[in-house]
Amino acid sequence: MIEIQGNLWEYFGTAIIAVTTNGLVAKSGKAVLGNGCAREAGERIPGLAARLGTLLTEQGNHVHDLGDGIVNFPVEHSPYENPDLRLIERSTKELVELADTKGWVMVVVPRPGCGGGGLFWKEVKPLLEKYLDDRFLVITQ
Repeated sequence: MIEIQGNLWEYFGTAIIAVTTNGLVAKSGKAVLGNGCAREAGERIPGLAARLGTLLTEQGNHVHDLGDGIVNFPVEHSPYENPDLRLIERSTKELVELADTKGWVMVVVPRPGCGGGGLFWKEVKPLLEKYLDDRFLVITQ
């Protein structure tokens, strides 16, 4: 993995963008895109919350290719919980498997669970380093 600084959305359209998410689906059937890059993705891409809501309902809180160069990256089970390091590790493995399957050559990932999630990068970084190769850019602003 390569650590970079910048704006996640500068890579929109040129790389796959991972947005950190939770697994909550509202009564409307839409995923709850509460804060941070998930909220930003929902504002930028019409129908994203509905697409993710359907996938969460049918397949569970896993990494999913949402189209439009976006993939979700579960860090918590609901927006009312703290990020879960075990879920972050599982999501990292699933992201690598999906990138291998799809042949993606560049995936940009924010520091999962850090920032608004409250985790420290020093506890998350070792989980990611075990799995992510140089196709994966981990970005911080």
